[in-house]
Amino acid sequence: MQYHVIDVFTDTLFGGNPAGVCLLDAWLPDDVLQNIAAENNLSETAFLVKRENDYDLRWFTPTVEIDLCGHATVASAFVLFEDSEAAEIKFKTMSGMMAVTKENGLLSLDFPSRPVSPCPMYPTFEKALGVKPIAAYKAADFLVLLDSVQTLQNIRPDFSILKQIKADAGIADDNFGVIVTAKGHDCDFVSRFFAPNLGIDEDPVTGRAHCSLIPFWKEKLGKRVMVAQQLSKRGGKLFCEDRGERVKIGGNAVRYLRGEIVL
Repeated sequence: MQYHVIDVFTDTLFGGNPAGVCLLDAWLPDDVLQNIAAENNLSETAFLVKRENDYDLRWFTPTVEIDLCGHATVASAFVLFEDSEAAEIKFKTMSGMMAVTKENGLLSLDFPSRPVSPCPMYPTFEKALGVKPIAAYKAADFLVLLDSVQTLQNIRPDFSILKQIKADAGIADDNFGVIVTAKGHDCDFVSRFFAPNLGIDEDPVTGRAHCSLIPFWKEKLGKRVMVAQQLSKRGGKLFCEDRGERVKIGGNAVRYLRGEIVL
């Protein structure tokens, strides 16, 4: 099968978040898809099957299938746009229909908004992060507010402790992560994303996290259009817009690899 690796939310090779993209003629057994994702050992691998007017799309981490992934969706669209004159590509996913548009050099996701609500300040957050958060919230993922960009940059999580948040919060499965965020200096807001329960200690740049970050910071800043940075080692830049029940998440992407997986 065709296999591609695309660096997403960056215009520089070896930046952003690398995603694997596998183009299939038909679905393979789930255990084969999971083994491929584990072998690729990227935070997410996307698998696509062509339908009449769109594509079926699924996302796998090295350990589990997940219900939403931004950068691997952008990576999938990047590959498909190379052989298409279309301005938009649609995907059928576990989280409903998704679309990626190509405009002004950017690839933009149309994703569902996931507004957060306040949740308990579990002691696990401070123990695992080594800093005292300002507040904690929850939607599909946890969102932890910190006091500054510097605090966010300097945290070195203890992932074995952070995994305990699943038991603390009584969560039934592993399909969640912990977003940490702060108001930005040279952008509107910054974040990092940790998901050890998903087999991803730190994700370099996380589109799905911005489904919650965008409505959160829209309320905090009173702005509908924002620029965000994810402050992982690789780093990434995202162009964000709150559209009510949907969010728009835009970014650049560059190709790293084109190859073939032999089964």
